[in-house]
Amino acid sequence: MRTSPLRWVATAALTLSVAATAACGGDPLSSGGGGGNGDPNSIIVGSANFPESEIVANLYSEVLRANGFDVSEKFNIGTREAYIPALRDGSIDVTPDYTGNLLQYLDKEATSTAPDDVDTDLNAALGTDLGIAKPAPAEDKDAVVVTKETADRWQLKTIADLAPHSSDVKFGAPAEFQERAVGLPGLKKNYGLDVSPGNFVPIADGGGPATIEALASGQVTAADIFTTTPAIKARNFVVLEDPKNNFPAQNVVPVIRVDKKTQKLVKVLNSLSAKLTTPELFALNEEVSGDAKTEPKDAAKAWITKQGLDKPLG
Repeated sequence: MRTSPLRWVATAALTLSVAATAACGGDPLSSGGGGGNGDPNSIIVGSANFPESEIVANLYSEVLRANGFDVSEKFNIGTREAYIPALRDGSIDVTPDYTGNLLQYLDKEATSTAPDDVDTDLNAALGTDLGIAKPAPAEDKDAVVVTKETADRWQLKTIADLAPHSSDVKFGAPAEFQERAVGLPGLKKNYGLDVSPGNFVPIADGGGPATIEALASGQVTAADIFTTTPAIKARNFVVLEDPKNNFPAQNVVPVIRVDKKTQKLVKVLNSLSAKLTTPELFALNEEVSGDAKTEPKDAAKAWITKQGLDKPLG
């Protein structure tokens, strides 16, 4: 799960799952302690334990190898509560994350939501042991999603367009969406979308299959679903625009252990991030999680080659 501010329940469940895996000897960090390797050319790439994170981590691995880095991997580490300490103790050197969620993790009082504000506050929150390269245009964030039929019937383009139909909107999302500032309260404050308690349908799968089926079947009129979810395209859903940034920016960003943040490393990762747009990330997710079921490593290799990133930078 991509643990947005609206996914704390899912995060807790995932943390318990990771602990159980570690107890069974499946902890990817168990194959080496912290402390780090002092060689700036030797990089350990980590990832969280959901497919998109592993896809992006494989992209990092492939582009770094193409530029002469000695790369090893520790994927499927777990949640942010596991991989940020792993960065700090040198168990890994770089891992993908999301700007808004990382900011919330590092600074619980952060309130910025617009991309530039999030980036500025994130740089201030990193401290002395963590760094980042340039965030990619690719973004995977919470969104208000409707069916195409609903969008056509009510001529919906933005969340504000849904507001006049508030009394008819049944909204599906995790239970905490009712109270979080970026949930129903934010939608009411920023766009005038006023969903009554009786029209809120709690669905505890974090925008997953149950939420998707509820939207497709008409059980709910709108739902909170991540923007790079392959089902959006497969079901011909419509993502309503969020011009006031109710949902915090969530650009994909490489997080780097400061001891390994060299100019060369940042240059290589920036070259990749510049080409990683939301449609490209969506397509990679679809390749891995859709009917093709391509392995993340194979999908990453093919993408790196297609983008011309399989050769050393000039």
